[in-house]
Amino acid sequence: MVKITFPDGSVREYEQGVTGLQIAESISPALARNVVSCGVNGETVELNRPINEDATIALYKFEDEEGKHTFWHTSAHLLAEALKELYPGIQFGFGPAVENGFFYDVMPKDGDVISENDFPKIEAKMKELAKKNEAVVRRDVSKAEALAEFKADGQEYKCEHIEEDLEDGTISTYTQGNFTDLCRGPHLMNTGAIKAVKITSVAGAFWRGDAKRDQMTRIYGISFPKKSMLDEYLLMLEEAKKRDHRKIGKEMELFMFSDRVGKGLPIWLAKGTQLRLRLQELLRKMLKPYNYEEVITPGIGGKSLYVTSGHYAHYGKDAFQPIHTPEEDEEYMLKPMNCPHHCEVFARKPRSYKDLPLRIAEFGTVFRYEKSGELHGLTRVRTFTQDDAHIFVRPEQVKQEFENIIDIILKVFRIFGFENYEAQISLHDPKDTEKYIGSEEIWAESENAIREACREKGLETHEEVGEAAFYGPKLDFMVKDAIGRRWQLGTIQVDYNLPQRFKLEYTAEDNSKQTPVMIHRAPFGSLERFTAVLIEHTAGHFPLWLIPDQVAILPISEKYNDYAREVKAFFDKAGVRALIDDRNEKIGRKIRDNELKRVPYMVVVGEKEAAEGLVSMRKQGGGEQATMTKEEFAKRICDEVAEQLKLAED
Repeated sequence: MVKITFPDGSVREYEQGVTGLQIAESISPALARNVVSCGVNGETVELNRPINEDATIALYKFEDEEGKHTFWHTSAHLLAEALKELYPGIQFGFGPAVENGFFYDVMPKDGDVISENDFPKIEAKMKELAKKNEAVVRRDVSKAEALAEFKADGQEYKCEHIEEDLEDGTISTYTQGNFTDLCRGPHLMNTGAIKAVKITSVAGAFWRGDAKRDQMTRIYGISFPKKSMLDEYLLMLEEAKKRDHRKIGKEMELFMFSDRVGKGLPIWLAKGTQLRLRLQELLRKMLKPYNYEEVITPGIGGKSLYVTSGHYAHYGKDAFQPIHTPEEDEEYMLKPMNCPHHCEVFARKPRSYKDLPLRIAEFGTVFRYEKSGELHGLTRVRTFTQDDAHIFVRPEQVKQEFENIIDIILKVFRIFGFENYEAQISLHDPKDTEKYIGSEEIWAESENAIREACREKGLETHEEVGEAAFYGPKLDFMVKDAIGRRWQLGTIQVDYNLPQRFKLEYTAEDNSKQTPVMIHRAPFGSLERFTAVLIEHTAGHFPLWLIPDQVAILPISEKYNDYAREVKAFFDKAGVRALIDDRNEKIGRKIRDNELKRVPYMVVVGEKEAAEGLVSMRKQGGGEQATMTKEEFAKRICDEVAEQLKLAED
């Protein structure tokens, strides 16, 4: 018998060799119908994998993240099986599950091109194969067997992968129908569970992500266990198109990109700059009680700075190449991170335990070299500004400081209406020591500090191994927007390593020299990404305090332009941000155009309004309409702004 421990701590005994499916069946037939994979001792595996020793188990449905990954991983293989039948001679690269679905990189034989026109026939073939309910069979193979099998099938990319990346004793294949793939799993037990599929897009992708290698065809798709779930997803996609921050940003004249300036380098226009500055001022107001010192550091730094910090070794591929000056051996780099600069600020003079916590903040612009194919509006750029800070503390101050930062981040979420969020503790992977700096003892100490702070705050968390920064673990906040998409916003990181690398020290109460602990934090993450997520969350309908133009003044005809200017001058003095739309257009056209620009309020002025000092107010979206004095309207706007900003002051 083996003892199986469930997530709630309960324990049951089963015969040795029991499978996850049999365990699910022992609990309830309904669970057995819905479970797609299981976690055994933290590893996700197939439901038919035998369990031969005492273990912890979690049973995953499609709704669970692990369940989706299993479902979409198998769907990627189903896509490949369909492509193999439709396009004889096709070559396969890699085909993983991703956050929303799956993709497969393929190389069709000469003369074959896969385009959007082919999506319906690919989907039809996938459904046809899924209906066969083919078993997905796992097999452990030697390196020689794997090479022989894939050579016989003419799969050149698979053979390269086997020869260069895989070792004997670690190789497994999965087969369904006439398709076999190299894979670690996990997978569904059969393909029949895949009831609905949609091919979503096709793009180019370099083999192994190397621009010097072959360009392959990347086919994206998504699948579900029910057609109704696919229908809901497609509706969400349509809504997402309407909320696309690139489209709305252009309509609201917030930002732009220029090929001459360079890919991935956003230009903030006047209205976007106003919005961005208000975000900064909001955070400054929130930080005031915590005594942060705001600094400005250069956009470049000597290469040796980033060698010392470890960023050059660990981020070198993601950074712009060093800049060589005329002086021999003098090299600079565009700043990839603010933290090394802040370490130098700490080190500029002797520090005492009385100086700590020392909180150094900066709206610091950094530069990362993202591949052009991965750039996307403001969410993936080559330069962005972090609402960054680094807090230097004594070890016994870590937990309290961490809790203070959690409070700041959760307040930001409340102010902007991000009510649905989860917290992820990102841990290091002890099996991948080359990826990180610092000792196991330091990692254990810093990871436990995060766990304790989260427990103190009553914050529910889940843990992800391998997602830590190279210098320390993180607490990352994932928010769901208004249509259910998941975004990473806000991060806190505990770092025992960088202060040691920079030889930072303070004088303790006993006059000994001690190394401070460093906490990295960014409540927004970056102003670019936060703005993009906020646009898509609100569909551009920003809070009244934040939006660049609060009111559009619409004169009915040119005769009332003078009164419109008088109203605007009054609003300016009252602190109301207003624009005048004095184009020679009908009032209906002006209203429609300003609706498109998401201006929250419009005031129409004509003969009666000019004669009596009134404005006819109309709320965005054709809602409330009323006539009032310009004084009453200005007070209404100011009161609404004050009410919205109360959260920041509480």
